[in-house]
Amino acid sequence: MKGEFTINSQIATAPTSTVSLEVPKTEDGAAMWELVNNSTLDQNSPYKYIMMCEYFAETCVVAKENDKVVGFVTAFIPPKRQDVVFVWQIGVDASQRGKGIASKLLNELINRKVCENVNFVEATITPSNKASQSLFRRLAREHNTTCEVSDLFGEELFPTEGHEEELNFRVGPLNK
Repeated sequence: MKGEFTINSQIATAPTSTVSLEVPKTEDGAAMWELVNNSTLDQNSPYKYIMMCEYFAETCVVAKENDKVVGFVTAFIPPKRQDVVFVWQIGVDASQRGKGIASKLLNELINRKVCENVNFVEATITPSNKASQSLFRRLAREHNTTCEVSDLFGEELFPTEGHEEELNFRVGPLNK
């Protein structure tokens, strides 16, 4: 049986592990970077994650299982667009995929007090990233609103070859 194992002919139940959603601490930045480093996500410097945890903690969320970072979202509210929260990156450890962690991270973010005046969630997503596209379309359905997709950053803007264009996904207005 799942979660159980036999010891000396007795059945012991393994403790159920739960994932908590928290405001990140600067100490979580390195673990966020490690999660990205072990995935196919665009890599940023470790400094980026530490900085996000320090200066944008209220608009970032970490998912932890047994005090280990197993997922995160980094986001910010653009200074000139206070009704938008821009999601920079979402990462979920391979062990947690398929459990709805990314959706839970996004909903935790938009339900925080810092986002009380936010009506739109935006993110840029490459055309080949079908999982992220599905995530943001699902967020729109969950909030009974629209998901508009538009061109934003063309391939020619990136200094290295092979980086796809980044499309802007705009979900909203939110029904919280």
